[in-house]
Amino acid sequence: MSYATPPGWYPDTGAPGLERWWDGAAWTAHTRPLAAAREAPPAPAGFGPPTVPLPHQRGPHGGTAGGNRTRVLAVALSGALVLGAAVTGAILLGRDDGTTAAPTTTTSAPVAGLAPTPAATSTDASDPDADPAVLVDQLNGITLPVPEGWEKPESNSARVPTIRTEQSYDCPGGASFCYHGTVSTHTADGADTTPKALAEADIATAADHAYEKDGIGRRLHGGIRSHKVLEARDAAVAGRTGYLVRWQVTTGKGPGGYVQSLVFPSSVGSGAPVTVRFAFDAGVPDLPLSLMDTITRGIRPVGDSATGGGVGASVGP
Repeated sequence: MSYATPPGWYPDTGAPGLERWWDGAAWTAHTRPLAAAREAPPAPAGFGPPTVPLPHQRGPHGGTAGGNRTRVLAVALSGALVLGAAVTGAILLGRDDGTTAAPTTTTSAPVAGLAPTPAATSTDASDPDADPAVLVDQLNGITLPVPEGWEKPESNSARVPTIRTEQSYDCPGGASFCYHGTVSTHTADGADTTPKALAEADIATAADHAYEKDGIGRRLHGGIRSHKVLEARDAAVAGRTGYLVRWQVTTGKGPGGYVQSLVFPSSVGSGAPVTVRFAFDAGVPDLPLSLMDTITRGIRPVGDSATGGGVGASVGP
């Protein structure tokens, strides 16, 4: 059985002293110093850096720079020969007395330049991502509290860290399923732009994703008819100064709702700002606007032991 190497920070073999973010399918441009890595939770046991060459490691003909590819293949072949000999010996020993040798599990030491074979791991109770009351965004280095009555979906179409209300309903526009409340985290585009400018630019996108159309163009709430700015101000998030913009939107069908874009500087990775998008349906008793502020105050850096890493067990509507 094989498992895909999960997203995470792994040593950048082409840049000593740095780690690079693997998104589960490819290397990204996000890097961070090893000093930051010591403060973050370790990668899951049994997993190592993916074998896909980093951009700066590829040679002119697709190989790795400096002949590393040849050396890696030689080491890998040598390891395979040793393992094959060990297996053959075990079979022969099992036949000497007419019995079959009991299967054994061997663990090989990691070879430089190669990722160790992934293995299934049990849930680590000390891992904050295993806590249903905490949403962990490793890429952006933050955690969010999960309010009572909310959940962390194992997967979603947008493939971004998300929390949402547990109960779904048929969208007023007749397309797919909707949730009364959602909060998602993103890496903001434009690292050299201020949080204020980024939040002001993002709020229309946040509104469209929540109340205009879904990913395949279907109207969710009959489309947005108008909006009103409720707030646009500085906001303190995880000890950093950010900015938020909050709108009330009126839709063609249903009661409409409230959206918010919150942008603040990141302290990990490439340093690109973090965007947190909120969407609350109007007229839902368990979704007061004050809950947006409560979730915002609960955002913490990953590994913040002084605050429990953003544990949100006490967060309620």
